[in-house]
Formats: sequence, structure tokens, C-alpha cells
Amino acid sequence: MQAHNGSCDIAPSLSYLTCLMELLLDWLELDNLEDYLNYLDYLMWVFTPLIIVFILPFIIVIFLYLSILFLHVYKRKNELKEAYSNSIWDGARKTLATLWDGHATIWHGYEIYGLEKVPESGPALIVYYHGALPIDYYYFVAKVILLKGRTCHSVGDHFLFKIPGFKPLLEVFSVIHGPQEECVKALKNGHLLAISPGGVREALFSDESYIIMWGNRTGFAQVAIDAQVSIIPMFTQNVREGFRSLGFLRILRWLYERYKIPLVPVYGGFPVKFRTYLGDPIPYDPNTTADELAEKDKSLHKVLYC
Repeated sequence: MQAHNGSCDIAPSLSYLTCLMELLLDWLELDNLEDYLNYLDYLMWVFTPLIIVFILPFIIVIFLYLSILFLHVYKRKNELKEAYSNSIWDGARKTLATLWDGHATIWHGYEIYGLEKVPESGPALIVYYHGALPIDYYYFVAKVILLKGRTCHSVGDHFLFKIPGFKPLLEVFSVIHGPQEECVKALKNGHLLAISPGGVREALFSDESYIIMWGNRTGFAQVAIDAQVSIIPMFTQNVREGFRSLGFLRILRWLYERYKIPLVPVYGGFPVKFRTYLGDPIPYDPNTTADELAEKDKSLHKVLYC
């Protein structure tokens, strides 16, 4: 078949398909199929890095949901034991901690310095810088479970409790959303408790300069005072080089500040070295105010950054 006036004769034949292809190539102003394929190859070369850096964070999300799936299977398998044991989830926590610790070692060569400062028993408040994706904190929790045999309770943002399917994971790993009374209660019960004063705002809108975005928040310091416990500062080197956000876009910052909608894309997943440092504990001092304690903790975090 031949093309007439920019069209092909209608016929169910291979020649007709060839004609359509020629018309398409003419429309794209490409002389032949080789040029067209070269053009596609060029587009893939340009956009593949962008696709990869936005897909990698979803791998962590998938890993989280696989962890949740494991908890469901584990619970079903141990339904009878659950009625007779208060530590039914110990095995599940250790199993998941081993998996996350393996991911930390393979992908980020994760190392932790100062773990001996975390007490073997009794309470302590751990205050950490919040990366764009707090995967370094997950690694830390895994290390505490494996090396200390303890579960570190955590304070999470309210939106975590609204994510479909996350409830089992939050419950098994003792994640709470506050308020201060609940935090004090956890510490007085002898648990480790971790909190990031910067929270979601720091995660999304800080950058590679590691700006502390705590504002005037002193609630965490008041919790430590009320519970009469020490504060252990924590910081992970390169956490912002591993995962970054588009928080520099003003419209996204406006949406969050006005409506508390965390619609800031996170990208990265780069296999950079992670090193977590735990600073010297700040002991409880009844003569220290919450403002003073918060400032002291900020100063120690800045030392850890260096």
C-alpha cells in the first residue's frame, strides 16, 4: 500500500502498518526508525537518574510494609502463645531488628558510636536530629534491641497513626504520639524514650547544612525534668546526604505551615556511609529550667554535627 495525501489505504495488511509507521516518523520529523530509537535512548539517559532517586525512598516504604506483613503472620502463628505470654512480640522485634540491621550494614555501612551511654536498664530520654527520612533512627532502634535487649519507645507525629496498615508496627515498637503526660509516664515506667523536637518540619525543610528547626520547643526538656531523667543527644552523620527533600519550594512550605499537609517529595536512597553518634548524657538537675536544658541540648547537638 502507498500513502496518498498524508493517509494510508485501509487494509488489514503488514504494508498498511508499515505505512502508518512511516507517517508517524514523518510526523515526528525523524528520517528513520534508528533516529527514533536514538531519541528514546536519549530521553531515558536524561530521566533515568531522576526516576531512580524518587523511586528508592519507596523501597524503604515497601520494606516497612513487609515488616508489617511479617507481624501479621507472626501473630497468627502464635495466637495460642499470646494468651499465656506477655512477651509474645519479643521474637518478632528481634527478627525485624536483624533484618533492618542487615539493611543498615549492607546499604549504608552503618556504625554507631557511644551506644554504651545508653543504660542497660532504667529510663533515659534520647533526643535526635530528624533526617528527611529517619531511617537512621530505625537502625538505631534495631541496634538497641539486638545489643541492649531493650525496646526504645518513640514519639511519632500524628500523621503516622493515619497511614493505612501502620498500626501493628507502631504498637509492637511502642510508638506514641504524646502528649507530655504519656511521655513522662513511659519514662517513669523505666523505658527508654526517643523524640525529635524538630519533627516533620525539620525532616522536610531542613537541608544539608543540618539546620536545627526546633524553634522555641521546650516540651521535651520539660518531660526530662518531670520524669527526672537524663537526656542523651543523638546525631547521624550523612543522613541528609542519603535522603533529601524538595522542602526549598515555597508553595510546599506554605501548605505545611497552613494546613499541616506534608506533601514534600523525598528523594535519594544513596548508599552513603551512616555514622550515629551519641553524646554524653545531660544529667537531671532540679535547678535547671526547661529553656536552659533545651539550649544545652542544642549546643551538644551542634558539637556532634562537627
